[in-house]
Amino acid sequence: MSSPARPLTHELRFTHLPSGARIAWARSGRLGAPVLLRVAHWMTHVEHDLLSPLWKPLIERLGHRLELVRYDERGCGLSTADDVSLGLDASVEELEVVAQARGAERFALLGISGGAGAAVAYAARHPERVSHLVLLAGYTHGLLHRNPSPEALAFHEAQLKLIELGWGRKDAGVQHMFTSRFMPDGTPEQLASFNEHQRMSCNGMRAAAILRARSELDVRPLAGSLRVPTLVLHCEGDLAVPLALGHELAASIPNARFEALRSRNHIPAQPEAALERLCQVITEFIAQGAAPPQLTPRERQLAALVGQGLDNLQMAARLGIADKTVRNMLSALYTKLGVEGRAMAVVKARDMGL
Repeated sequence: MSSPARPLTHELRFTHLPSGARIAWARSGRLGAPVLLRVAHWMTHVEHDLLSPLWKPLIERLGHRLELVRYDERGCGLSTADDVSLGLDASVEELEVVAQARGAERFALLGISGGAGAAVAYAARHPERVSHLVLLAGYTHGLLHRNPSPEALAFHEAQLKLIELGWGRKDAGVQHMFTSRFMPDGTPEQLASFNEHQRMSCNGMRAAAILRARSELDVRPLAGSLRVPTLVLHCEGDLAVPLALGHELAASIPNARFEALRSRNHIPAQPEAALERLCQVITEFIAQGAAPPQLTPRERQLAALVGQGLDNLQMAARLGIADKTVRNMLSALYTKLGVEGRAMAVVKARDMGL
């Protein structure tokens, strides 16, 4: 008889933007493992994601070997809105406060769909913080920078108006117009959940404002300056963001690796083999390629004592320093190891062979 599945670890937290707006973020998966920070994308809810037949399997699988950090952008999910104009700078600001709140010295970034632009911008501006960059169903520039035809622009404006007026209504017809583009091969349960996700994440005015900001996005000047290991993934039959835009994204980033996934959905979902492949390739790219933190000889000595299970007084006696100094050194060591507290530090030190 197989053992029961381990419950999904989930820690909900909050931080704040300079404007005072609240940003909800969560940690899940294998805490103490390499950190993968998922940039906020359209339609998230850090708690409802765990009930979603689309997002929960992805969160669980990535959490087997990684610590996954997620957050809701301002005005969505459990995050509050402010008067700051939406756009690339606002998205990067949200990412920066969540990265600071998590406290990891280095981490991998996952940019999905419209969140890919903020991931690219952050990695370009903070290469010392980003160990790996993973981009899924992304693009370098929005509709308004693709020389759209008058018909395409008119259709775009019609979509925005429909979202503004019909997003929050219990109207499956309105909701399904968008759901069918994102999940043409979704199961009835997945489609119903995706419809509900639209309603729960934000109201129609906010959803339209986010979509309008994404259409104005352009990170092409930044993509060419990236110097972090990058993996670009895209579904072959994606109707929402065509495969050609994924090719263009990968080509714009020096030495980026590209892989197409065999799916017509925007994001692979159960029971597609593409979902397993997606999680496998991301995990291998990050976990196997993650370089261990570089410790000074003194930090290695301290980490070894932590791994042996010594308390602060014992470490102070062994090192010939004051107890207060040990506490300060441990605080710095935990930050460098990307852990919180002694229990996680013990596991990390032993994993490193200390």
